[in-house]
Amino acid sequence: MTSRRIVAGLKPALFAFLLAASGALPATDAQVAKYPAYPSETPASFKPATASFDYVERDVMIPMRDGVKLNTVILVPRGAQHAGIVLTRTPYDAHQLTHNFMSGHLEPLLEGYDNAADVIAEDGYIRVIQDIRGKYGSEGDYVMNRPVHGPLNPTPVDDATDTWDTIDWLVKHIPETNGRVATIGISYDGFEPLMSLVHPHPALKAAVPMNPMVDGWMGDDWFHHGAFRQQNMSYIYEQEASRGNTYKWWTDYHDEYDLFMHYGSAGALGEAYGMRQLGFWNKILAHPAYDAFWQQQAVDKLLAAQPLTVPVMLVHSLWDQEDIYGALAVYRAIKPKDTTGRMVKLVMGPWHHGQEIEEGSSLGAIRFGSDTAKYFREHILRPFLAQYLKDGAPKADLAPVTAFQTGTDRWQRLQRWPLSCGSGCPGTDRALYLESGMQLGFAAPADGKAYDEYVSDPAHPVPFRARPIQPIGYDHGLTWSQWLVDDQREASGRTDVLSYETAPLTAPLAIAGVPVVHLVASTSGTDSDWVVKLIDVYPDQVAEQPDMGGYQLAVAMDIFRGRYRNGWDKSAALTPDKPLAYRFDLPAANHVFLPGHRIMVQVQSSWFPLYDRNPQTFVPSIFEARPADYVKATQRVYHAPGEASYIALPVVAH
Repeated sequence: MTSRRIVAGLKPALFAFLLAASGALPATDAQVAKYPAYPSETPASFKPATASFDYVERDVMIPMRDGVKLNTVILVPRGAQHAGIVLTRTPYDAHQLTHNFMSGHLEPLLEGYDNAADVIAEDGYIRVIQDIRGKYGSEGDYVMNRPVHGPLNPTPVDDATDTWDTIDWLVKHIPETNGRVATIGISYDGFEPLMSLVHPHPALKAAVPMNPMVDGWMGDDWFHHGAFRQQNMSYIYEQEASRGNTYKWWTDYHDEYDLFMHYGSAGALGEAYGMRQLGFWNKILAHPAYDAFWQQQAVDKLLAAQPLTVPVMLVHSLWDQEDIYGALAVYRAIKPKDTTGRMVKLVMGPWHHGQEIEEGSSLGAIRFGSDTAKYFREHILRPFLAQYLKDGAPKADLAPVTAFQTGTDRWQRLQRWPLSCGSGCPGTDRALYLESGMQLGFAAPADGKAYDEYVSDPAHPVPFRARPIQPIGYDHGLTWSQWLVDDQREASGRTDVLSYETAPLTAPLAIAGVPVVHLVASTSGTDSDWVVKLIDVYPDQVAEQPDMGGYQLAVAMDIFRGRYRNGWDKSAALTPDKPLAYRFDLPAANHVFLPGHRIMVQVQSSWFPLYDRNPQTFVPSIFEARPADYVKATQRVYHAPGEASYIALPVVAH
């Protein structure tokens, strides 16, 4: 109190002088060096010498209709005239994505995530990448996959309006452009081209959504058939905690299996990590079922209600470990609107999430005999973009569907997808039955043991891949991108996994479409998860690649949370020990099981820690399950007459 009275009595000028002398205030003239006889070596303003670069960079803040400005990096090939624009909107740092490797040449500058750098640079396009609102250099508020204006978004702006405003600015302010724009992107950046199709700008001539986020509950990032993808908590944490992803997820464990077991439920882990501060995490906790919150923002449903006015190329990866649902869901929604057959193209490649812009001759241990990703970029993406972005370019000679058939390792030009689609199509679904003696066959069971059983113990859940389990990621040697092609022998040797198998095939068996699970099963608990895998088992010896001997390659596999058996939008307890029918889709496949190979089906009740554990006791929300709720359960899978379990395979002629 004494010091405060003394200061109050000083004259203002004297007070300011004393503060400046003590260093408490900066010098009055900020331009005067503190040590003029020994100046800083850093100039007040540095101008890079870029005259030799083959591109010109312009960093701008583009205003949106509500006054918010979005950070945008524009890269114009030097000397460009009448060039088309390739636009990506991203939450992943526009500056970083346009400066992956510093160079005076545009192609190495772009090489890396979300840039088909060879096509963009070699064909002379203007490259534009923009931070979406609320992320990195852009102003505004961030909302995960911001819903369009409506019940879930009361504001007048969304990603569709932001894209419209951005395109409008670009075609008016880039003198080197011909006024033609294509949107392109992968994953979240693939969600953005879909948003550009909602009331599209007239200058938008094409959209290329690759591996897009479409429906986070049904089968993309957040849930699969109701089971929560808890390993994605690290993404939510880093994406939402700050504008620039400066707060990093942390762990005290080398093995993610141990991390998630330590905390028990995903809800408890989120609580321990302070995630209640994050808006999207609270929305997930509040909406564990497929209610209006999820349904109203499902992009396939949104686009089904929109007119189709812009050509679209949907790109899907057959082993997409993140967003294996979205591209094909959008295809099903918008293809019926394509009355001319020229507006919607579908590409399906043998890739992990986003591998189409990388090297694509293999995935994990699986080899394809050629660089499939380069083929896509050269023979599919390049002519598609040229048709719509280049002045006077020829029409691209593309089939409605271009699909890579795994097993035979060849590209196919198809008229439709799926090939197996009921009456009038060349394919016919065939039931592959689970049988007594852990066998599989195409004849319905007539006798034999009624069921097989195992004990599912939440204290020892089945790992989704061999331990130690790595975190989600693509850097520092992580193999997250490969887990869908991991050898499934690790699981088939466990007593809590049922493995059914055919005899070696004597003829090839081709499938092209969605395998549908028809499972009859019971549990001694009141809730249960069911994981079903369709697997190609290689011969015991493979001469040309010895390490593939006996390999168990998953062709399609997924999880189903039993509480949603009677409807995705509501949960209900299961009746203990009562055989119940479960029906759900596996991801689409375009595969040939070759002669000498076997077909295997595995059934289990946990897939940890990718998905949270089902406590096997029905509770209102599994996020809030207590340790006492997690109990062992005896699981029975039935294969008796009238209670047959099978997978409906979309078999086609080979």
